Amino acid sequence: MPGMATDAGDQTMVPLSSEVVRDEPAVHPLRLGLRPPISGISISWSRGNLLRVASFRDHDAPDGGDGDVGGKVVEVRLGGRAIDGCGGGVDEARRRRIAYGSVPAFALLQGQRSSFAAVTRMSPYPSLRAEWWENVLDYSKHISSLLGDPKPLPNTVIDDPKTILNKVEEPTYLKAAWELLEIFYVDKQSLAWLPERLVDWLADYDCLLARESATTVHSNLVTLQKKLVSLQVVEDDPEYWEGVSQALAIGWLEIVVKLLRLHGSYQLDQLGDRETENGLVETVAVLVSTMPRMRPDLPPGKLGQCYKTKPDFVKAWEKWRDQINKLDCSAFWFQCGHRQTREGLKSLLHIMLGKVNNLISATGHWMELCISHFLYVRPFTMGLDGTYNLAQKCMQTKPISQAHMLTSLLIGILGENTEVVLAECSKAFGPWMVVHAMELLTAENTQAEALLHEERYNLGGISIVELNRLVYAQVLSSEALTWQIAPVYLASCPKQGFGLLDILLYMQPVQHQRVLLKSLEICRLYELESTSSTIMKIAGMYHWKHGRKGSGIFWLQQARDEIRLSRIAQQLFDFIGKSISDDSFKQWEGMIELLGSEVGTAGGLEFLHKYRDYKKFLQHIRDGIAVDVARQAVESLIQLMRSPSTPPRFWLPLLHDSLKLLDWRDRPLLNVPETNLLLSKLQELSMAKLRPDFYQIETSSQDLSSIRLALARNLGRAILEEGSLNVPNINPHGIHVREM
Repeated sequence: MPGMATDAGDQTMVPLSSEVVRDEPAVHPLRLGLRPPISGISISWSRGNLLRVASFRDHDAPDGGDGDVGGKVVEVRLGGRAIDGCGGGVDEARRRRIAYGSVPAFALLQGQRSSFAAVTRMSPYPSLRAEWWENVLDYSKHISSLLGDPKPLPNTVIDDPKTILNKVEEPTYLKAAWELLEIFYVDKQSLAWLPERLVDWLADYDCLLARESATTVHSNLVTLQKKLVSLQVVEDDPEYWEGVSQALAIGWLEIVVKLLRLHGSYQLDQLGDRETENGLVETVAVLVSTMPRMRPDLPPGKLGQCYKTKPDFVKAWEKWRDQINKLDCSAFWFQCGHRQTREGLKSLLHIMLGKVNNLISATGHWMELCISHFLYVRPFTMGLDGTYNLAQKCMQTKPISQAHMLTSLLIGILGENTEVVLAECSKAFGPWMVVHAMELLTAENTQAEALLHEERYNLGGISIVELNRLVYAQVLSSEALTWQIAPVYLASCPKQGFGLLDILLYMQPVQHQRVLLKSLEICRLYELESTSSTIMKIAGMYHWKHGRKGSGIFWLQQARDEIRLSRIAQQLFDFIGKSISDDSFKQWEGMIELLGSEVGTAGGLEFLHKYRDYKKFLQHIRDGIAVDVARQAVESLIQLMRSPSTPPRFWLPLLHDSLKLLDWRDRPLLNVPETNLLLSKLQELSMAKLRPDFYQIETSSQDLSSIRLALARNLGRAILEEGSLNVPNINPHGIHVREM
């Protein structure tokens, strides 16, 4: 990026633009923290709107002795062009609110478009097209409300009669451009009363035109309002009559009447001497306030007579013009002794009669002149017929030094050039405007719809609509606070949207729980099951590698990753198998519970779950719980010894844990077959010591002797108990009964 050098000690970077702009260039201070001399600077883009600036010291420079380094890298957050194209118009917080607020309307319109396309394929009636126009209009109204409305600023309790302009917040260029697109592309009713819509638009945004023109009606009225405070006789000041003429030229009738009522002839002490003059002023004020206006309704406080149909409007307009002509030819003008009043009122009549010279002198900007032509020269204009040629003539009459964003946009609209309109929106307002404005351009224009939705080879087989949505989604994805809404726009791109959506979701950090849950929610909304599974696998392995074993297993289970869960189960089994003491088992008991017995049965988790249950039974026995629990522990022990999933190296620890069961005081808990099973397992262990692959368990000879003695004692007790049960008893009736 070219730059303009400043003083070495200033350490600032000043962007240099070849265009002539009114705003001062942005200056971003850089605190490098590096001793001079600096041999070079490297500038590159970082994430979002951050600029990475790397500075390097000269290798031959002497060392300062305090740990000087060879270079430093700093990041500069650029203020960025505001979303409405004017410096400082919209801050970052409001820009994000607009971005988030426009998502529901955009998503709703895309859903309605899909439903509309399905219905029109079955029943292509014109009425359906009208319904679609209403949907786009609702969408446009919602976006327009997000961009804000000029709010009146706090004013004094007592109204000043010399206040002709209400104080409101300065509007934004973005809102002005959006309303222009709505007027010409979406609102079909507005084309029938186009002059009135333009008058309303100019009343809200004429203050923005002052940046490209030396003078506008709004700026002149602001100056006049300041001057009225000190004027005693307003009708003697030429600027007063100029202000009245300018307000009338662009249809601000309320201001015209209010200014006329400030005329000195309305004062009580002068009514007798200036009766004719006051009558002429009041007559002109009445004519202004009764001007016919073709529009559906009039907002509160607006002057004029409203007509909804063209025939009624034409009749009223001709009658109103006849009244003006009669007044213009009246003999009362010779009785008016105040020259400034006579000339000023005559100028107002000529404006209402559509005299071009008066309109040119009463307007400052070419758009004001164009609207004055619509009002007084071509009042019956409907649609865009001839408006482009009229705009060109007005621009020649009122040339400007440099085309402004609104000027270029309006020329593109009047020329019915969709590509020019999109280019101006992109240049002045950025990708947000382009993406959302394309819905307006294609609302009632089949040619524009075909142009924007046509798949182009030079764009990789995608359309202009999809390309701009992808660009805007990329802008959203580059910021941590807006990436969540990028999927809405990517999902509306059938060619490349879902592929880029996968990449976007994979790029999100899985270590942050909220970000991870948000990514999974997006996958659920758009039915991206494969992507969701992959993200959960990535999260599981990340947590596992960083020591959060439980979280890792949880996410791998959610992803149904049987392969990795089996490997984890095998590692867990191998680790516990090295030392199956109570302490080591308690350390991993929670993870065994989390893994579940259905995962990795061959790897030993089935055995670990059974062993966990066995340990719980033994713990209850130590706590003094009844014999039933001891019998359940015996059944669990026998299942473990008979199960093929129990490795032989665990037999001896199991037998050692069963000593309390074998030495049960009241009666033997294990019968003869169960005791023989344990003895056979112990014998197999003794024989297995001779094999080279035998896994040696650390145990003492005393423990082995204790196990053998306990088994032998239990076997003897079991035989005696079963033998006593087999002794026949003789009942009183002499019948032999075998006790079971």
